[in-house]
Order: sequence, then structure tokens, then C-alpha cells
Amino acid sequence: MKQKSWKKGLSFALLTMIFGLMLGIQFQTIKEPVERDTRDMWQLREDLKKEQQLQAELLNEIRKYDEIIESYKKQENSNPETALKETLAVLKEEVGLTEISGEGITITIDRLFSEELLGVEIQNISPELLKRLINELNSYGAKEISIEGRRVINSTVIRDINGQTKMDNFSLNSFPIKINVISDNVDKLYNRMNASNTDEDFAIDNLKLTVSDPIEQLTIPPYEDPIRVRNMKPVESSDKGGE
Repeated sequence: MKQKSWKKGLSFALLTMIFGLMLGIQFQTIKEPVERDTRDMWQLREDLKKEQQLQAELLNEIRKYDEIIESYKKQENSNPETALKETLAVLKEEVGLTEISGEGITITIDRLFSEELLGVEIQNISPELLKRLINELNSYGAKEISIEGRRVINSTVIRDINGQTKMDNFSLNSFPIKINVISDNVDKLYNRMNASNTDEDFAIDNLKLTVSDPIEQLTIPPYEDPIRVRNMKPVESSDKGGE
């Protein structure tokens, strides 16, 4: 009896640790420096709308994980190992560690004018411009994104290192740059991107955006780099094996 209780406790502890780790990765955010708020009323309303949408998405995620935990509890007595494997598979998919396919669009970023025509060297795409595009895609319903065949997840870091724009440790220093986007509502995403003024921001940096027609089947690879989660550690269980 003690051995059976100990196995249940160990399975539940493993599930809790995996759940906490994946949830921490999924909702990890990049800290930005504090800047003076110069947004006007319309920008504030738009930002408020985005925050409300994010809140709704987070609530849906919490509800989903509550259902996973409840499902695990129901299966715990019969087959805890199966429940643990199913939960791990769901969480790996949520975090971006599995390949995913679906409807989407391809966005191509290329030079607007050649270096010969301008007479100056064309700079790499700036991290700020690329992050702004990703944020806009997410606000339009993007489900998964890859840049040059590399998966974008919540912990992805896009920054300038020694004059080169890098996504994690991958350099984005050549054109064209291809971005694949999968969405549950690809028509909405396509229409919103075509109506967007983002291409004007890119044109200022001598870059152009080309949005493909909706594609029935796009495949985005899993995230391949090691995932590091800081400031988290497993909680020591007070369970003494059912005693």
C-alpha cells in the first residue's frame, strides 16, 4: 500500500514540476527599459484592447490547464503513467517543442532598393522593427511563427549583437527573410496584414514586405535550442509516501 501511494505521489510531483516549468516558459516575458509614456488616446485604447485580448487568452490557458489537472486526477488511480505522458505531450505542443502544420501565410522581407541604386550600404533589419511585426501578427491572430525556418516562442530573444540582428543566437543578416505564420483564422490574418501600415515603417528602412495569399498547408518546425528558465525551482514535497 505504501509503495502504491509513493508511486502516486511521485507521479503527481513530476506532473507538477513539468506543469510549472512549461507554464513559466509560456508566460515568460522580456523586460524592457522604462520609458516615458507618450501615447495618445487612440494608442492607449488600442493597447488596452490588446491587453484585454491577452487577458482573455491567459484565462483560456488557465482553464485549459485546470482541465488537464482534473483529467489527470481522474486517471491517477487507474493509470498515472499514461496521464503523465499525455499531459507532457500537450504541454510540449503548447510551448513549441513539436512540429505543427496548418493554414497560414508567408511574409517575405527584402530590400526595397539595391545598394548600387542608393549608393550606400543597406543595414540589417532592426530588432525593434522585427519585434513590432511579430507583435502585430500576434494581435491579428497568429498561432505559430517561424523566421527563416526557426520557431518563435515566448522566450525568444531578438536583439542587436555587435551590429547584427540575432534571434536567440541565429543571425538575420541576409535577405530575403521569410516568415511563416500559422493561424486558426488565416483569412482575417491575411486581410489585416494587407490593410496594415506596417509596410510604411519598413519602407523607411529601405525594406519591403510581401504577403503571400493564404496557404492551405504550412509546416513550422519545433523549437530546437535549449530552453532556460530562471528564478524557478521545484518545490520540495512534504508528502512522506502516504504516512
